[in-house]
Amino acid sequence: MNQRPVVAYSSQLGMLLGFLGVSLIVSGLLLSWLSSLVLNVPLLQAGDALLKPENVQFSRFANAFATFLAFFIPSWAVARIASKTPMQELGFNSNLTIKQVAAVGTIAFGALFISGSLAEINEMIPMPASFLAKARQMEDDYIKTMLSLANMKDVWDLLLGLLVIAVAPAIFEEVLFRSGLQRILVGLTRNAFLGILIASILFSAIHASYFGFLPRVALGVILGLIYHYSGNIWLAILMHFLNNAVVVIQIFMYTKAGKPIKEAIEESMPVWYGLIGLMIVVPAIIFMKKEASTYFLKEPQVVANESVD
Repeated sequence: MNQRPVVAYSSQLGMLLGFLGVSLIVSGLLLSWLSSLVLNVPLLQAGDALLKPENVQFSRFANAFATFLAFFIPSWAVARIASKTPMQELGFNSNLTIKQVAAVGTIAFGALFISGSLAEINEMIPMPASFLAKARQMEDDYIKTMLSLANMKDVWDLLLGLLVIAVAPAIFEEVLFRSGLQRILVGLTRNAFLGILIASILFSAIHASYFGFLPRVALGVILGLIYHYSGNIWLAILMHFLNNAVVVIQIFMYTKAGKPIKEAIEESMPVWYGLIGLMIVVPAIIFMKKEASTYFLKEPQVVANESVD
């Protein structure tokens, strides 16, 4: 199990970044072209058209498809080149237990407190006014996009929202950042924590949200530990889905109650709530480590365990 990979991790990283760059460009162009064609608007107006309430269903599925092309395909392509069993290389296996699933649910609950606490700390960091103004504008644009995708009127809309806003991003983002990037970085650096941290920082950065930067880094670390200790990407996907689903359900409930939907996305909590979150998450992760199956990822998992323990 300590054999070197057929394709060096440095080469895998180069291929992943190259494929990712190309796929981001192609998926963006394809999304604009399809939107222009289906919505019957000029190409340069496709982005604005996707944000209109009447186009929400198409926008949801179009964005999910674009994310699949941009995130899933590059990771799968690298795994396919590096292994004869790419899906197993990415951590897709059925070797999990009910106890692990329960531990993930517990971790997801505790992570809400950690994220809320870090969101409050993020707000406290002193930054130049000009930077904060730009960051706030980017945040408002992000929230505007989220609210347009999360426009839900009934239970059917809620189920569709969960599918394309919670399930699809959970799968595609985890495949890229955990199965792809983290797996390679852990093998390349021969240090589990460093590989997980770098992947988590990039995971947060790609969301382009300054005010959510620290919460997403923490979420990435938690997701990374789940994947690292279990060797099963499905558990990380479950954790990611639960995190997304909480927001989607909150938005739906706020909509039905006639409350401002923007409040559902606000996640700041008192800083000391983070201690409550840690008291829940840390024991659950330790429990998950003990319950981890013997089916690990080959090189990265073994090396990573040696670095962490």
